[in-house]
Amino acid sequence: MHDRMPHRDPILGCLAGAALALLSAACAPLPPKAQAGRTSAVAAPADDLMAKLLAAQFALQNDDLQTAAHGFTEAAALSSDPAVAEEATRLAMAVKEWSLAAQALSRWQRLAPAEPGIVQARAAIALGEGRDDDAYADLVALAARGDDQGWRLVAQALLNAPDKVASARMLERLATPEHLGTKEGNWIAMSQLAFKLGDKGLSQRLADRSVAKFRGGESHAWNARLALDRGDKAAARAQYVEALKRDPGNQRLRGGYAALLSDAGDNAGAARVLERGPQDDTTFGARAAYAARADDKVALTRLYREMSADRGARSAQRLFLLGQVGEMLGRREEALKWYREVGDDDGHWFDAQMRQAVLLDQLDREAQALDFLHDVQSQVGEDTEQMRNAYLLEAELLARRQRGRDALAVYARAMEALPDDTRLLYARALLEVDLGDAAAAERDLRRVVELKPDDAEAMNALGYTLADAARKGDPKLLEARDLIRRAIELKPNEPAIIDSLGWLHYRMGDLDASLRQLRRAYEKQPDADVAAHLGEVLWVKGERDEARRIWDEGRRKDPKNKSLLETIKRLTS
Repeated sequence: MHDRMPHRDPILGCLAGAALALLSAACAPLPPKAQAGRTSAVAAPADDLMAKLLAAQFALQNDDLQTAAHGFTEAAALSSDPAVAEEATRLAMAVKEWSLAAQALSRWQRLAPAEPGIVQARAAIALGEGRDDDAYADLVALAARGDDQGWRLVAQALLNAPDKVASARMLERLATPEHLGTKEGNWIAMSQLAFKLGDKGLSQRLADRSVAKFRGGESHAWNARLALDRGDKAAARAQYVEALKRDPGNQRLRGGYAALLSDAGDNAGAARVLERGPQDDTTFGARAAYAARADDKVALTRLYREMSADRGARSAQRLFLLGQVGEMLGRREEALKWYREVGDDDGHWFDAQMRQAVLLDQLDREAQALDFLHDVQSQVGEDTEQMRNAYLLEAELLARRQRGRDALAVYARAMEALPDDTRLLYARALLEVDLGDAAAAERDLRRVVELKPDDAEAMNALGYTLADAARKGDPKLLEARDLIRRAIELKPNEPAIIDSLGWLHYRMGDLDASLRQLRRAYEKQPDADVAAHLGEVLWVKGERDEARRIWDEGRRKDPKNKSLLETIKRLTS
């Protein structure tokens, strides 16, 4: 079916076939008798057609639609292939040369009079020329086909018309009970078309009429989307409730309702909505996500039991999800078992390996976890990202156990396999800062900035490292200022960079500027690290009650944060 509107596809399957056929005919040797009787007058039309087709095709490939439209129209006059005339028509419409489009359409109609795309193109040309009554007659004929394609052709013609306001007016003429008939889908589709054309009033009227006429789940669901668009979440919720009454087994409707509840902050309710009805890996995954956000252990337990009880064949996605939910419920040994079942031919395999290493470490099987990671590193072969992540995890597990020097050895080994890998350099620099080796961290971060000169995070990290190690009057503060300013130009609203700017001002002795930036960073990201900095500046300014309040907030979020605990000890001891 030719129900496309103007396009710019440089490779036309049907046209290419016609061109190859012509080329083969032109190039193949003729039988001796035919060669003897062949004249230039016979050869010229095929040669001329081929030349025009090739020239038009080259123009199309070069995005010169105007030349392509004229070339295809000229070729269509010589060709008996309706695909050439169709392409000429659509290209002429694309460049809004309506008379040229009409000329090509006339040829197309002679070659393939029964094609529904001809009626669509005729309506589109009439719309382009402002002949609304002619366009209306053709669009009514398309709608009267009585199948889904008819209204789809109508929608394409109206969406591609140059005047969207005129298209919306035409849609209002067309979208009557007489034309839309008794198919709920037609009413909803035309309401959606009105929305795309920018006429939200018409869209709502059609949606309301669809609800009144059919009372179907899809009509209520579309009305819910319109309610969300105008910001009426209560109405949207009511519409989804009605939709699910009509079609309780429709998981797509349940997914939409769950997303609405989650957006309103009711993640537990979203998980409950998805519990009913048919279940699959997608539904299980969404339920797990919503229940985890709500920290609803009861819902997670129900989900885990439901998935575990299913004795059918389990996909790798299901096995990985079972492992994740098992972890969230503290069932580490069971989670290990699920992760082990993920096959090495599945895309979840590597993530399952990483989770196994973490779980082994959490189960105090540190040596086993490290050996396991060494095996993974040898298995991932040439996959740079997986190899890097395996090294990063090994170093992180060691650092967590206060084995910083061993972690540095892992980074050294990783650098042999992946020289100048910026993520490894960056991670090693953070560890070096934690170990008190600011000079080594500075070297690594300078190398990262050298390799990625426009990386805001790298510039910020180097700038912060320089500022944190310097004191007022140190020339490195000026370099730190330049780095952090460049970083904030690239990411002006990034809390970590704003925090660095505030800390830089503190090191330079400007407490008021420091406080302004640190308050701004804390508003955006009230974590323990920013709390440590903000609390210190407040303390130094004499605002000690507020400093203690900020520190207490930070400790509630991250009671083991090293930077925060050291700051409090240093200033209050």
